[in-house]
Amino acid sequence: MITGKNYIGNRLSALGNKTYRTFNPKLNIENEHTFIEASQDEIDEAAALAAEAFKTFRTISGDRKATFLRAIADGILDLGDALIDTYCSETGLPKGRAEGERGRTVFQLRTFADLVEEGSWVEASIDTALPDRTPMPKPDLRKMSIPIGPIVVFGASNFPLAYSTAGGDTAAALAAGCPVIVKSHPMHAGTGELVASAVVKAAKDTGMPNGVFSNLNSSGIEVGQQLVQHPEVKGVGFTGSIRGGRALYDLAAQRDEPIPVFAEMGSINPVVLLPRGLKKDKDKWAATYANSITLGTGQFCTNPGLLLGIKGDDLDEFVQKLADEIIKIEPSCMLHPNIVGAYEKNKSKALEQPALSVVADYDGGVAENHARQALTTVDGASFLNNPTLHQEVFGPFSMVVQCKDVKELETVISKLEGQLTGTLIATDDEVKEHRSLMEALQNRVGRIIFNGVPTGVEVCPSMTHGGPYPASTDSRFTAVGIHSIKRWVRPFSFQDWPNGLLPDELKNENPLGIGRLVNGEWTHAKIR
Repeated sequence: MITGKNYIGNRLSALGNKTYRTFNPKLNIENEHTFIEASQDEIDEAAALAAEAFKTFRTISGDRKATFLRAIADGILDLGDALIDTYCSETGLPKGRAEGERGRTVFQLRTFADLVEEGSWVEASIDTALPDRTPMPKPDLRKMSIPIGPIVVFGASNFPLAYSTAGGDTAAALAAGCPVIVKSHPMHAGTGELVASAVVKAAKDTGMPNGVFSNLNSSGIEVGQQLVQHPEVKGVGFTGSIRGGRALYDLAAQRDEPIPVFAEMGSINPVVLLPRGLKKDKDKWAATYANSITLGTGQFCTNPGLLLGIKGDDLDEFVQKLADEIIKIEPSCMLHPNIVGAYEKNKSKALEQPALSVVADYDGGVAENHARQALTTVDGASFLNNPTLHQEVFGPFSMVVQCKDVKELETVISKLEGQLTGTLIATDDEVKEHRSLMEALQNRVGRIIFNGVPTGVEVCPSMTHGGPYPASTDSRFTAVGIHSIKRWVRPFSFQDWPNGLLPDELKNENPLGIGRLVNGEWTHAKIR
């Protein structure tokens, strides 16, 4: 049931005087439910509850946290069609996408449950004492990861489930032992409240402390700003625009106690088309990339917005085939009129740039809030000299940069901003011949795809979803997969502590049976 209220810990609250509604872009009408934006008092209460909950939650065993995370996953599934219907009404996305994203969200929660239940994720490291060492004795040192405190998670517009209320950031933070306050995204507040109700029920049912989770409504930027500046908040997770992420990063840095902001932001995901690899399968790659560029109306952070190749007949043929394939695809609905408006504005700005040629621009009739896909091309020198062409156009838009030779191609790659992904369409021999080009690409991205498409982010331990700024604010971390838990912990060492007073993870007898680095060797054994 959607109430439009905020979850302040385990209770519903509506003290604010600002209200708003979500929007159905498919029907081009407002949805029925009214949401009440969180007040300053509610923000303060949620933060105070989270800080108090942290005292207990940080010490809860991996087994109990796993039970909590699995209960959240089960609760999300128990929401059934109500969740799917609300998701579709607030996004214009099809039922299949909603069900797929729900499945991914549940999988993430259960994966983190498995992680904390097993326990080795804390990276326990033990160096035992050498009291007889000369000229100075060596102390006993034992290190492990500990949670940093209450985390604020910002819901993402384009992933109402997998990157929002109980998405990857929330799952990782809870797994680490950090309470979470979600700043719900105004475009899918109903979806957010339904998921929040499942999280709160799971917290109650599994005996988690009140305040381990809160969900706050917000129609604008004020609630988010207040949360990031709140002294009880110790970290931030954000998925969205460069402008939004950077603003939060700067706010956090200006606090008396600066805190980390892990923001996954813009990316145009360059695709490098080397001649022999392209020539081999021009038709296949044209059809494949037409679908990738328009998938989800281009509203993915891994959308291939930039294709880089070397001038020649094969590239010309590919560009024409890609244009033909893109125009065949029926335009689809974007998430909100504001996103459609931003897409059209940014597309128009790109199309106004000198030397840019339009090779495909869907000119048929479209329904309200549907985006017309476009493909453009420009020469390498013009691209290098025009920073505007380097900027993301969020939506079904891509640009082909035609470089005069490999040297210019490598220069273009090296001048790009940081990206989430890069892709190579090439033969094995071409990669061997152009190692410096591949290394230039590696220097600008967090993940390289070989002969594929960047759209699609597998949730697994080997996935890196992040990259050099501005793809993310810290390229050392991933926002996807079990290793994303490392964002919400810090290393902590115990020196010369009595064995009985140590955490179980660091005791000689290894009661949890976890893997540990003991005197330089990885082992599950006890210390004798």
